[in-house]
Amino acid sequence: MAPILSIRDLRKSYDNGFEALKGVSLDIQAGEILALLGPNGAGKTTLISAVCGIARITGGTASVAGHDIQQDWRAARTLIGLVPQEINLEPFEKVFNTVSFSRGLFGKPRDDARVERILRLLSLWDKKDSKINELSGGMKRRVLIAKALSHDPRVLFLDEPTAGVDVELRRDMWRVVDELRREGVTIILTTHYIEEAEAIADRVAVISKGRILLVEDKESLMRRMGQKVLHVALQQPLVAVPQGLARFDLTLDQGGQRLTYTYDTKAERTGIATLLSALSEAGIAVADLDTEASSLEDIFVGLVHGDEREAAE
Repeated sequence: MAPILSIRDLRKSYDNGFEALKGVSLDIQAGEILALLGPNGAGKTTLISAVCGIARITGGTASVAGHDIQQDWRAARTLIGLVPQEINLEPFEKVFNTVSFSRGLFGKPRDDARVERILRLLSLWDKKDSKINELSGGMKRRVLIAKALSHDPRVLFLDEPTAGVDVELRRDMWRVVDELRREGVTIILTTHYIEEAEAIADRVAVISKGRILLVEDKESLMRRMGQKVLHVALQQPLVAVPQGLARFDLTLDQGGQRLTYTYDTKAERTGIATLLSALSEAGIAVADLDTEASSLEDIFVGLVHGDEREAAE
């Protein structure tokens, strides 16, 4: 099946020579949620701006449902909704009118029932007659999402949608995202809350210094690159790791009460059985064992730091 969003060798350079995007290629399937992760300045917002027609690209192509973003820009943009980082709303306009007006900007006929449905979906219906300047920051961000959905886009970009939003509103937003996915909306989100990407994304793309480092199914990525940590609680504290256990690359923490052993989940053997045997031979009594798997955040940090080391060499 053809991807709904296809990006090929997309580039963005500025007059001063800075390359914000360095040949980005990416295919996104209809109905999936893609988490676009990267440090500040990696090119996340530039990539979104380029696809949405806000930033002029200097090379490559991108198309939405077969519509080229440059050659057939009007059709392409009609299929895209964007929730930007910045809250930029008319402060003295009412919520209902703000959302309805956005629908009209895309040439859609007036549809009060559709606007009502969107506002109810985002728990904004009771605020429909409130002016924007009367809303909290979290509610204003919900209005941004409502505006982005007003023209029924097939692809929705969420650029840091939960920045500055309290935990309860954040949870509500992800409930909305899940419902939109069930309706067939394709969602590309950037977020600093990597645990959110881990919870809701189907695939993960990592971008650094204007280049895509990796695009992979989230579960596959965590299996392939994940590590596990074994925590060994000791009955008696140690002053230092015995020399005879040096081959296991152990660390001692919690005041000598715990040994920590990291192992590769892809390896044929974890080495745990050998470690436990060696501990017994060394006369070290084990009180408890506990394992901990790598999170998506651990993998992300490792990828980005690895890219930074390569760039420095």
